[in-house]
Amino acid sequence: MNKIFTIARREFLSRVQKKTFLLTTILVPVLLFGFYALMIYFSVSGESNVKVAIVDKANLFNGKFQNSNKDVAFTFVNIDTTSLRKSIEKEEYNGYVYVPQDFDVSAHQPLIYRSDKSVGIMTQDKIEKELNNALEAKRLLTLHLSSGQMDSLKAHNEIKFTTFRGSNDSAQVSYVVGMITGFLIYIILFIYGSMVMRGVMEEKVNRIAEVIVSSVKPFQLMMGKITGIGAVGLVQFLIWIVLVVGLQFLLPLIFPGLLEQAHSQPIQPGAVQTAEAIKTASQSDGFLAGLSHINFPLLIGCFIFYFLGGYMLYSSLFAAVGSSVNEDPQDAQSLMLPITMPIIFSMVIMVKAVNDPNSGLAVFGSLFPLSSPIVMMARIAHGVPDGVSWAQLLMSMALLIAGFLGTTWLAGKIYRTGILMYGKKTTWKEMIKWAMRKN
Repeated sequence: MNKIFTIARREFLSRVQKKTFLLTTILVPVLLFGFYALMIYFSVSGESNVKVAIVDKANLFNGKFQNSNKDVAFTFVNIDTTSLRKSIEKEEYNGYVYVPQDFDVSAHQPLIYRSDKSVGIMTQDKIEKELNNALEAKRLLTLHLSSGQMDSLKAHNEIKFTTFRGSNDSAQVSYVVGMITGFLIYIILFIYGSMVMRGVMEEKVNRIAEVIVSSVKPFQLMMGKITGIGAVGLVQFLIWIVLVVGLQFLLPLIFPGLLEQAHSQPIQPGAVQTAEAIKTASQSDGFLAGLSHINFPLLIGCFIFYFLGGYMLYSSLFAAVGSSVNEDPQDAQSLMLPITMPIIFSMVIMVKAVNDPNSGLAVFGSLFPLSSPIVMMARIAHGVPDGVSWAQLLMSMALLIAGFLGTTWLAGKIYRTGILMYGKKTTWKEMIKWAMRKN
């Protein structure tokens, strides 16, 4: 145990003390946050830059146009199209809409927007939405209906969902939390599992392993490397959480009034929609009620357990692959396929689990050790016993521990042979033979 700790400490310190660790741990989240903030800022801070001229020969709008979008400005003009085209060429307008004299608002005739340059999809949506709103108001007048009466006809009745144990307000919050936690573990398994494999490959290619195994057993070397890199991942992950939470609080200070301005935009890029959705949800009673129903101590405890269990299980397999590969990195790609496929299938099952946590596929995925680290987080977000029963949770944890011990034992036998084997391309068939040897 002392030798495993010594190797783990060496792996931990050798990575944490590097400049690349500081860069990836601190600068990368800051840069991502900066790009994210700039995307939101530029998407909502721009002034109205789309000027549309309307030639209303049918006097359909009576020279009035109620425009709710500040990014598009409509102007009624009474000039011929030739002069209007010259105005567009001089960039006085971006384009024009011509309403013919025989236009029938109830016949759903198309209107044509003409411009000198191609129009982006978002700009098309903005113009189309404003024109359709104006035409709809005119059609209501022909039917002798007011906009208030039409809104009353379109009003939806609120449907509330509850369980026998109380409200079901946490469903949407559980969906988001389950997706985020499951995806984080998915990323962790890939990043740090590959890091273990590359570390083993480097020591094997540089013949460092030959020197180390003269004083420690190959199994101790593998466990020390897995533990040390896992500690690096845990520290890095905790730093990322602190940085992300802290930077989120800085966003309103850096861009005051940004979310309010984003809320006024009817069509926005995905980044702004995300910010607006978070603001709207956080101010709603349903969101707050959903947060109150989530058992965060249980969620955090399960996340740490499945993070460590999933990492230990898959990193031992990655280490076994790394010990079997020689100088050619492409050999590792072919050997990694049986390891990466369960991780990818776990993501597919997780999407099903966040929507239906009690389905047969979700239950199987949360119990099977190769998929439980990802799938169980999607179910546990719905709580106990709504999303998962205590019996299933304890069984999943027990199976994950058994799976980790089993894969570590097999990977250790492969590692013992593969770390000292050179000059031969290894296949999974040979690796299985190594694992089945008694000595």
